[in-house]
Amino acid sequence: MTQIPRSALILGLAGVIPFAWGALTVLSDGLAQFSVQTLGPRFTGPYVQLFYGAVILSFMSGVLWGFATKVTGKQAATGYALSVVPALWAFFMTGGGPTSAGMNLIFGFLGLLVLDWQFWRWGLAPKWWMHLRVLLSALVVICLAIGVIW
Repeated sequence: MTQIPRSALILGLAGVIPFAWGALTVLSDGLAQFSVQTLGPRFTGPYVQLFYGAVILSFMSGVLWGFATKVTGKQAATGYALSVVPALWAFFMTGGGPTSAGMNLIFGFLGLLVLDWQFWRWGLAPKWWMHLRVLLSALVVICLAIGVIW
């Protein structure tokens, strides 16, 4: 089965909403003002993207850790070691201002996609995993790029 389960697709796409919201508030001054007044500056522009992006990279570390539990020995040790990389990347690389943090999150999500592929190649992720991860990663990177460029 390579078709993405509907619930995983819907929840995955819902997880893109904060990235998209950040991009939209970067592109629209009116929406940015509305967002600041209604939600506050932390939930506006690149700031919501940066905070949420660090959270999601950390969450994905946990997902990869879960995949690593399916094997033993050296492969498990490698899987556990690789699984902590996204969280550590988010922790160490999202300082230094919104532009550099945004770029580092883009690199973090692209690197996560490589890790997703490796765990999938090892047979630890569901067969449909890469279909979902490529879609979500592309959307997240586009949204983060808007936050960095504009």
